[in-house]
Amino acid sequence: MGRKKGRLYFDCLGIALVVFWLAMIGSLVKGRHFQGAEATADRTAAAAPIESVQREWREIFLKDKKVGYATHLMRPFEGGYFIQEEILLKLNVMGFGSGLYSSTQCRVTSEFLLQSFNLIMISGAVRSHISGRVEGDVLVLETGRKGDQRLQSIPLTEPPVIGASMSQFFKSRKLHVGQVFRLPLFDPSAMAQKEIVVTVISKERLKIQKRTYDAFRLEAEMWGKTLRFWLDEEGTTLKEEGFMGLTTVLSSAARAPEGLDGMDGTDLYDMVAIQPDRRLPDPTRLAYLKLDVEGLDRGDFPQDALNSARQNLRGRVLEISRERVPSHASYTLPHRPFAPEVAVFLEREFNIESDDPEIMAKADDIIGEERNPVSAARRLTHWVFRNMEKRPILAVPSAREALRTRVGDCNEHATLLTALLRASGIPARLSIGLVYTRQKFYYHAWTEAYLGQWVTMDATLNQMPVDASHIKLVEGNLDKQVEIAGLLGELNFRVIDYRHD
Repeated sequence: MGRKKGRLYFDCLGIALVVFWLAMIGSLVKGRHFQGAEATADRTAAAAPIESVQREWREIFLKDKKVGYATHLMRPFEGGYFIQEEILLKLNVMGFGSGLYSSTQCRVTSEFLLQSFNLIMISGAVRSHISGRVEGDVLVLETGRKGDQRLQSIPLTEPPVIGASMSQFFKSRKLHVGQVFRLPLFDPSAMAQKEIVVTVISKERLKIQKRTYDAFRLEAEMWGKTLRFWLDEEGTTLKEEGFMGLTTVLSSAARAPEGLDGMDGTDLYDMVAIQPDRRLPDPTRLAYLKLDVEGLDRGDFPQDALNSARQNLRGRVLEISRERVPSHASYTLPHRPFAPEVAVFLEREFNIESDDPEIMAKADDIIGEERNPVSAARRLTHWVFRNMEKRPILAVPSAREALRTRVGDCNEHATLLTALLRASGIPARLSIGLVYTRQKFYYHAWTEAYLGQWVTMDATLNQMPVDASHIKLVEGNLDKQVEIAGLLGELNFRVIDYRHD
């Protein structure tokens, strides 16, 4: 039995790295503004036309181990360009060999302004599909499978530029040290917008595969981390350094697919785990935990979720107490009107499809005639726990896909439970943070439901409420969850005190 519990923890994949990586491959850059010497430059005039087909290949490394490759194609098309970027990753995640394939296709104008795009991500049996088109000052997004798409419109203040065309954007401009680019990002995989600033830091020599280049080094800050890029004098991207040692290097058609060994060696999940100074016995029974935490005082990290009903942060001291679950909620099902700040957690989101007919039917089937939201929430939690195969998935979580495939890690479990709760009339939201197992804290996702008070539940571990080793860092969907990417590798815990039931 103990081994089974350990495996249930073990099968939870932290979302931060996955969402960050998807943001990097699927980002849209919404306009570009310049400071310094380029402040008055005309963007469209600076772009030299590219009249021939452009192809590039890159190898992807994680801590010096090759884990994937990317291909990039651009060709002139109807007064603009057609761009395609494909990425294949093979990683060791919690002892499983996990693969991720993504394909981004887009049509852009001659100034690289987006007209339409199509993004597909496949990981095992899970397939994510997002497409979009610009209609005036609106970006119309479609999610879901063919014949079953959902539409969402996002207002635009400027014509957007697709991230896949960034290398061509730099190829058409003369770089110089000290130049600054402001890049307001919109990422369709996270439905998030965030401005980053890219600075041309220096000009230096860079050696790649026995060849030495004269290169410009560019740097950008994102989620508290420094990202580095090297471009040659023609603007071709030579090398990129991202989070946790993820690196891409310019390659060739013959070399790029060779020697993928990402299935062996360092486990991706263990790389971001946090080992406290001492062991916490029997974590599932933890009712109280007090930690000295180093690394949470980063200025750009939101700290709202760290102080909630079950958590309290004072300076570096964080206290977590497992809450009591009421026997009855303050309302009965079907739900009565909620205050606006609670009612928002009944609404569908692009990957929490609580109004989907299949999800609504399944929620009705699970709760039956139950009208007590507390009992209904327990039934839904147990159902997801029993009916989902626990396996790491490198993809954007979708409640509808999770219900259909019945496979996923903690992200799919939490997203599906959140959608089922909302479909039942119970306000629910996602929590992202850490959980303790195997003598370390691992990144994890779970759910909170409003039952007159916010109550935690973990469909991956079949807990309601969750134990005190669950540390909430952020709450909300993908646009909020990416914020913890900057904490990867930065946190240290010292156990001050703990208590069991």
